[in-house]
Amino acid sequence: MLRIITILFGVIFIFAGSAGYLPSLTKDGLLLGLFAVDSMHNLVHIVSGVVAIMAATSYGLTVLYLRIFGLLYTAVGLWGFYTNGDLYFMQVNMPDNILHIVLGVVIAYLGFSASRKER
Repeated sequence: MLRIITILFGVIFIFAGSAGYLPSLTKDGLLLGLFAVDSMHNLVHIVSGVVAIMAATSYGLTVLYLRIFGLLYTAVGLWGFYTNGDLYFMQVNMPDNILHIVLGVVIAYLGFSASRKER
């Protein structure tokens, strides 16, 4: 089940990253009028999604992905709050920070609460 959830996260990340390149969904640099996006931000989401799908090929890699990316997304969200959205290589806004923290906590929870028996 955890592997399927990870694949779903991967598909969602790829969709979100790809949607950031579509002018019909991105007005004034805001995806759906809410989330700040730029080319680097979109690329990071696409890569996160591809890595998630690749990690879902084995249970051990799935758990590792969930733990690492959960912590990374939480850290990025906190870093965005701390720097007022300037992450040096990309810009984020308040909705991005909140979404990154929520995603990070959920993903990390899934990874750290995973049972060793589910293999």
